[in-house]
Amino acid sequence: MSESTRTYLPAAGYDWSLPFYDPIVKLLGGDKARMVLLDHAALRPGYRVLDIGCGTGTLVTLIKCHHPDVEVVGIDPDPKALARARRKAAKAAVSIQFDQGFGDDLPYAAAIFDRVFSSFMFHHLPPNEKDRTLRAVQRVLKPGGGFHMLDFEGPESGSHGVFAHLLHSSQRLKENSESRVLSLMRESGLADPRKVDRRRMLFGHIAYFRAVA
Repeated sequence: MSESTRTYLPAAGYDWSLPFYDPIVKLLGGDKARMVLLDHAALRPGYRVLDIGCGTGTLVTLIKCHHPDVEVVGIDPDPKALARARRKAAKAAVSIQFDQGFGDDLPYAAAIFDRVFSSFMFHHLPPNEKDRTLRAVQRVLKPGGGFHMLDFEGPESGSHGVFAHLLHSSQRLKENSESRVLSLMRESGLADPRKVDRRRMLFGHIAYFRAVA
């Protein structure tokens, strides 16, 4: 299937709700959650990092503002979200490379990134794309490079708030269970996958995962 005919779930669920995505996520604590993800990654000057499913560019802009000596790339299939991401980066006066594409078909050479991030994206993927995406992540990471993921937790972790079910279906939550995520990471070739943190937010529980190439 060509990229032009592939479908995807927009960051806000629907194109019409995209303008409300950033303020709602910020109100619910999403920006603070991303800062924790960034702290886990322990970035150093000269690193090259990739954010898959970068959406409206909040995380990549945050990375560049706090780590100006890091090279930052964001990729997302949604041209409307990327347009907002470019405006956000320009407003912050930071240089970020934005590419349109899918996480399971990354248009980059092997072993070129020190860190790959995923922030509130993995639950959007259909089951058959999750494994392919993680294999693509493993391919582009340098040996010893780290994959750092933040997302909603699946049902085996307990109850979820009403916002969680408004943002995504029960089936998508089921596919995001801790055991499922860790299993997919191992199957993709990523090493030492683990859940490193868990927090409660207004829209439910979120979890932080990490693995190495």
